[in-house]
Amino acid sequence: MPIDPDVAIGADLGARTFSWTSSDVLLYHLGIGAGSRDGDHLSPAALRYTLDDEHLQVLPSFAVVAPTFHETDPPPLDLPGCDIDLAQVVHGSQSISLSGPVPTAGTATVRTRITDVWDKGRAAVIWQEGVATEGGAADGGPGRELWRVRSSIFVRGEGGWGGERGSSTAVTVPERGADYASSYRVTPQQALLYRLCGDRNPLHADPSFARAAGFDSPILHGLCSYGIVLRELADGLLGGDATAIGGFTARFAGIVLPGETIAVEGWHHDGATGKEIVARASVIDGPRSGSPVLADCRVTLA
Repeated sequence: MPIDPDVAIGADLGARTFSWTSSDVLLYHLGIGAGSRDGDHLSPAALRYTLDDEHLQVLPSFAVVAPTFHETDPPPLDLPGCDIDLAQVVHGSQSISLSGPVPTAGTATVRTRITDVWDKGRAAVIWQEGVATEGGAADGGPGRELWRVRSSIFVRGEGGWGGERGSSTAVTVPERGADYASSYRVTPQQALLYRLCGDRNPLHADPSFARAAGFDSPILHGLCSYGIVLRELADGLLGGDATAIGGFTARFAGIVLPGETIAVEGWHHDGATGKEIVARASVIDGPRSGSPVLADCRVTLA
């Protein structure tokens, strides 16, 4: 069978050393829509994302893409025990937890492993976890931990072997009006810009590839939506202070097409581990108005 969980689960995907600069941070922020509103080029708050001076900060979602930021090939899927096609795959969920603010430039090493493979009947879900530490082998071995990432991919047509179905933890938003609500219009070229952040999957740029994958047109990267939503929540509920974020978890509940508008709703919440923000995002215009984008969103505070 294309997926062999006995081989996949626990597989060490190795370590990767990578570096990033303030230019990478600026490009990432522009890719998720920072600086796009009227007056942002004059706003000190907005310029904290887009001007490389002493006030530059890094939105934590950048750390998710930092290891592959300079890739120019489509993402490989050579996972042990997993013979799958890129056209079958969509991003399922993503989380990041931070040990402290992400530096504006640096070098780190991330070691990744497959932690779980779930059988959803008509699809499989593959979970990976990575731990990023400061520096690389040339620096004398692992340094302090910087962040941890956990993600899942949804592989259509690869379930049905009778394996574990897995579990889910739904995030329930309060039954009251949102503490903050905003919207962001995705530009027609947003996916073409965001793909310069290291994700050249043709699903987001090539119309013929997108049609072969079952979509009418290229779709926005899920991690672009992820960054947009986190930025909106940081700006609206944390005074634009990215350093106040300790982590962000979200499930990709639906697609976004370039040109659509994403509505974001967020609530301050007292969670099991302390104060946090819970949120949701959906499309609010056009024929797909009301379609979910991100669900089960939780921002933990530093």
